[in-house]
Amino acid sequence: MKNQLLRLLVIVAVLAMGQQSGAQVVNSIGDENMKVPQGMKPQEKKAGNPYIADLDTETPYFQYIDSAQTCIYSHDWPQAEQWLLKAFKADPDNPGNSMVLSNIATLQRYQGKLADAVKNYTLALDMTPHAVTLLLNRAALYVEMDSVQRAIDDYERVCELDFYNTEARYSLGVLAMERGDTNRAEDLFNEIKRINPNSGLYHEGMGLLHKRNGNHARAAELFTQLIKVQPTAQLLGHRADCYLAMKRLNDAEEDIRTALEMSPGDPYLYLLRAKLNKLRFQRDDMNRDIDTAVSLGLSRDYINQALNEQ
Repeated sequence: MKNQLLRLLVIVAVLAMGQQSGAQVVNSIGDENMKVPQGMKPQEKKAGNPYIADLDTETPYFQYIDSAQTCIYSHDWPQAEQWLLKAFKADPDNPGNSMVLSNIATLQRYQGKLADAVKNYTLALDMTPHAVTLLLNRAALYVEMDSVQRAIDDYERVCELDFYNTEARYSLGVLAMERGDTNRAEDLFNEIKRINPNSGLYHEGMGLLHKRNGNHARAAELFTQLIKVQPTAQLLGHRADCYLAMKRLNDAEEDIRTALEMSPGDPYLYLLRAKLNKLRFQRDDMNRDIDTAVSLGLSRDYINQALNEQ
């Protein structure tokens, strides 16, 4: 059975705009086209840069984009999508349409229209094939859809285009763990360390690896180092899971409570609390948390497997 937690970790790894789906909203045409293959040196962004076109922002095309942006700020995904579709149809040859298609795809992903999202990320990549952000977005979406090999292909392409990209290596490492290839995962996390010795993704990846291998004390230490710098619901959840395995129930309870205050819609946290309630023989509370986790997207089979592994 696929490990839903590891798939969620890949999606979370590419968060950029604070949205729940993990996709990045692209809001700079120039930045998307500045992504070039490794070995090529992009020109500096300055006046007269041939990568950046002169834009007439008074046209209906850009007015539609402005309207879409207003809807995005208010999280009105369907209306934002319609405005961007109007922009695309108003000027189908506009060089900015890679950005438009990318954002249409992201909005479709927020709405659960995953097949449409893949189609539009792909169309955007046909226009700007070296756009690392688009590749990361499509890869995370492929993970969400269980198209793991396609996700791996996109992450590896990112590494070819941008040697210093640590997000893609982290995601490849998590996917390697899902396949049981812990040696490959460790190699990828060590590549992150060579690129950036202070990378939080290295410490998080190694924490996950130690947790998977049963070294919960070392994993908790690594997660604690990151939490001291910048606590997140995800890191607190990882550490809470280690504390549960170590039977440090009060510490686990505190981490789960804090994490839920930060991310009340995260199904994994309710699974952790169900584990905690099981260990405390609080069956009614455990069942309520199971039902909540299911309502938020975790399968009941996965939850039962996780609880039976305690």
